[in-house]
Amino acid sequence: MTVVRVVQIDAGREWRGGQNQVRLLTRALADRPGIDVRLVTSAAGPLAARARAEGLPLIPVPWTIGLDPRALWGLVREVRRWRPDVLHAHDSHALALALVARRVARRPRPKVLAYRLVDFPIRPGSNWFRADHVAAVSDAVRAVLVAAGLPPDRITTVPPGVDAEELHAAAAPPFGIRERLGLAPGTPLATNVGALVGQKDQLTLIRAAHLARSVRPDLHWTIAGEGERRGLLEAEATRLGVADQLHLLGHVERVPALIGESDVVVLSSVGEGLPNVILEALALGTPVVATRVGGIPEVLPAACLVPPRDPDALARAVTGALAAPPSVPLPERYTAAALGRAFEALYGALAGQLH
Repeated sequence: MTVVRVVQIDAGREWRGGQNQVRLLTRALADRPGIDVRLVTSAAGPLAARARAEGLPLIPVPWTIGLDPRALWGLVREVRRWRPDVLHAHDSHALALALVARRVARRPRPKVLAYRLVDFPIRPGSNWFRADHVAAVSDAVRAVLVAAGLPPDRITTVPPGVDAEELHAAAAPPFGIRERLGLAPGTPLATNVGALVGQKDQLTLIRAAHLARSVRPDLHWTIAGEGERRGLLEAEATRLGVADQLHLLGHVERVPALIGESDVVVLSSVGEGLPNVILEALALGTPVVATRVGGIPEVLPAACLVPPRDPDALARAVTGALAAPPSVPLPERYTAAALGRAFEALYGALAGQLH
């Protein structure tokens, strides 16, 4: 059997959906006889900590700034020693280091695969054009790459995946969100999970909370995440008189448990590649209302979607979901197992070009 050697590279120094995807993918690949995998990431980061806890094949390196020369040296050392077939970069900084490592590798030089998770346009001549192949997290992201001039035959859509069994286990111990917030049992709860940044547009969510108050005065809203817009969001909630119903939770360690105890998950984003929280909610059986942006319509039916920056439509959709919760199963193509199979096939195709 031909074994393809793959190095996963992730520069993330915090824990977000992208890092969880790297963890799930590395774990799925570690069980496949046709793949030999290593993970290069920050030794001090949460991804490395979780990889260690799960016994995943980890190459920890010092990585405290985006283009850390110590991380580059650690990657180059691993590439020269192990001679992988594919370098799989999960973000722009990882891609920059992978391209340098490819240039100094022994021949045959490894192929560089880049994974694009966001729907922001790429600049002409950027490193994304220098990768041998790009995996797009959704068809919407693929379309953005094609529009920027990346040849379509160098792009493959590989959607993210979740492990439903793992999520249910993580959600099983009670989180007790209503008790923590001093709310009565059964209080309806709409939850947003995401960084407090402009792309997530929680301002629209707060305005929707204001509009929904006249219809569902018992409805409370939680936002799990940290970011630069916290003060702005607090001020808007106070201005609109919904500060008593809006709860900024900050970082939440047990997001699956919070999702499982919520009545509806709400995304108000103005742009997305394909957010993991939607897949997690579907796996846990929690209804979702989201904006019609990026790759979201590839997962959710039209009845669950609203236009971005439209608080009235968002308020109506959320109160409607409380009255008649939609049932949307998680499609199999968005599982961790499917993620592993898709990348295994892509690695094999790239490695075949080396010989």
